[in-house]
Amino acid sequence: MTLTVPGIESLSLSVNQEIRVRASLDTTFTALLEQLGPYSETPEGTPLPMKLEPWPGGRWFRDLGEGNGHFWGVVQAIKKPTLLEIAGPLFMSYPVANNVQYRLSEENGVTVIKFRHSGFGLITDEHRTGVVKGWNYILENACKRAESGRSKSAAIR
Repeated sequence: MTLTVPGIESLSLSVNQEIRVRASLDTTFTALLEQLGPYSETPEGTPLPMKLEPWPGGRWFRDLGEGNGHFWGVVQAIKKPTLLEIAGPLFMSYPVANNVQYRLSEENGVTVIKFRHSGFGLITDEHRTGVVKGWNYILENACKRAESGRSKSAAIR
């Protein structure tokens, strides 16, 4: 029997993205929560029935109904409207730990979302290459939702 020990580079994952949104902090944060929750979908446009409980310890999970689903993570930190941090396995059904952070700030009249996904574990090549596309899709849709005024907070204005 041969034992192969993977190097640290093959065990870690790091994704950093930044997007500018022409909407207020509150509207953008609400749009992000909506995009991660009830308006979640795959990059192919297939609805993804996600639930996000926006409080410390709240769950983020795929709800398949009748008590079935997939646990993606737990809200590790939330400071409305500037921070959402989630820790958990996400969409990975194998030994892995992930931390996802959305940090929002206002710069020159626009909201800036700084996104970071750090992962460690037996990450498959499929997930390693697919995460950038998926996270980018979520950010783009949250941006569109906020800028179009479709988020719940935008409707309250």
